[in-house]
Amino acid sequence: MATLQGGLLGPDPGALSPAQLEQLRNFKIQTRIANERYLRTHKEVELLLGGFFREMFLKRPDNILEFAADSRAWLSSGRVFAEKAYLSETGAG
Repeated sequence: MATLQGGLLGPDPGALSPAQLEQLRNFKIQTRIANERYLRTHKEVELLLGGFFREMFLKRPDNILEFAADSRAWLSSGRVFAEKAYLSETGAG
């Protein structure tokens, strides 16, 4: 097993049995399906993330983690998009 940058260990192909690999593969597939269902039923997630990316690219902060932690810096932009989308979907706007 090779040591990667930062002292992390690389993959160990013999660590899991074939049955465990199959179980892991199925788990990953089911998790991806569940995540996709969640995102399809919660359109506001895409809008909030879009608001984050929009503000990030407009402001280009030096510290992205700090910018993300300060939700006031970008959340209002995503909320505006989410509200507009909700109003247009419901016909209320």
